[in-house]
Amino acid sequence: MWRNYHKRRGTCVMLSDSCGRMRSMKTVIFAFVRGDANLPRKTSPRMPLELTAVPKVSQSAVIAVAIFLVTHLALLIGLTAPEKFVFDEVHYVPAARQMLGLAPSQPMLNPMHPPLAKELIAVSIAAFGDNALGWRYPATLFGALAIVAIYLCGLALFSAQRPAIAAALITAVDQMLYVQARIAMLDIFALGFGLLAIATFMLGFRRGRPHALFALAGSLFGCAAACKWSGLFPLGICIVIVAVIRLMQGWRTLFADAKPDDWYRPDLWPDFRVQHAALCFAVLPVLTYLAAFVPLYGLSLSDLIEAQRRIFADNTTTAIAGHTYMSAWPSWPLLARPVWFLFDKTTENDVSAIVFLGNPLVLWPALLALAVVLRDFVVARRWDAFLIAAFYFGSWLAWALLPRTLGFIYYYLPAATVASLALVYVLRREGQPRWLLWAYVAVAAASFAVMLPISAAFVGTSMPTFNRLMLFQSWI
Repeated sequence: MWRNYHKRRGTCVMLSDSCGRMRSMKTVIFAFVRGDANLPRKTSPRMPLELTAVPKVSQSAVIAVAIFLVTHLALLIGLTAPEKFVFDEVHYVPAARQMLGLAPSQPMLNPMHPPLAKELIAVSIAAFGDNALGWRYPATLFGALAIVAIYLCGLALFSAQRPAIAAALITAVDQMLYVQARIAMLDIFALGFGLLAIATFMLGFRRGRPHALFALAGSLFGCAAACKWSGLFPLGICIVIVAVIRLMQGWRTLFADAKPDDWYRPDLWPDFRVQHAALCFAVLPVLTYLAAFVPLYGLSLSDLIEAQRRIFADNTTTAIAGHTYMSAWPSWPLLARPVWFLFDKTTENDVSAIVFLGNPLVLWPALLALAVVLRDFVVARRWDAFLIAAFYFGSWLAWALLPRTLGFIYYYLPAATVASLALVYVLRREGQPRWLLWAYVAVAAASFAVMLPISAAFVGTSMPTFNRLMLFQSWI
């Protein structure tokens, strides 16, 4: 068995179908370019896949651009309402102003977070003015990029356009991303960079030479961490995945009933060595992370170290004082405690509200879908289920390891976004009617429309309607 394993390691340029015939790399590449998603299905368990077919690049690029433009324009509607600070904008916009010299340079404002997101807000203020549009515009860009990233994740996982588009649509009609993409806070920037990095990692996961894609993923993870340290969570997940696979390969692990869809293969990434992993997931993230500090501190090593010390101290201190909208990580998937970003009475009976909650018809069913995903990873060893489960549970449960007691439901945003992939995974399983996925997308969109009056300040609503949408006492 071990001798056969060594023989197979050098055959990454050939694929074997179920009849034992060999296809040349030329045939494989031609099928890859034209988007033949059926090519990898006829493979022998003795010869694991080296390529995962995806739709042609040009078509995917056009769709990705279309998704970006449509979602970006949708997020811009009513963006300037209200024309005052909303929730934590009171912390981050003044810090961006300080970077532009519009406020006194001392004391440094908001030193407890890295500077990249605030630098992007500052660039927007310089371009569009010190107003609501200038504060919030870059958030809409990264909200649209996050939806594009989910589309790319769908392409990597499902090797087809329709389920990838469905995943992007489900993400777009989840209030969590919609609300966070229309406010000048840091989370949407970390999410956008982080999801693009996850998509890049997923696209490289099944390739024989993932070096370039993994390097790009590492650089994007560094950008995510340079917005907020929670951007380190998905990077840590990737490091664990690579380490586990390399450890199993070092132990010469083989599945007795190896299948093409296994998440682990003994010949995975044959030329991806320790030095490559260190470059992709340590050196490049650190370099891109530190580059964000250069505009503030230059190349002063002592100032860079002091900045990291302050961030670490502020983010690992156990909070003593409570907060009206604080919640614990076990309650986030249940949507037990939302955050009221805005609640203004415009008239005696009308209100303007922004409630960070999430779409119940997306996030509650996603819990059942995630149970199926977890089962398929453990029982069937499916690689797509493995990646979905890893990035969902890793992004969520990482918060359980932090010593801080002060938490908010918007920390759940990365995991909640990945949950849309779990829904598509389940709704397109073999034996499911094709219309079921799109019927669910329509239902989720209808739920989004119903909750829009409490998600966007420009819509407004009456007090009776607001009270009806606040379904539970814990939401008030």
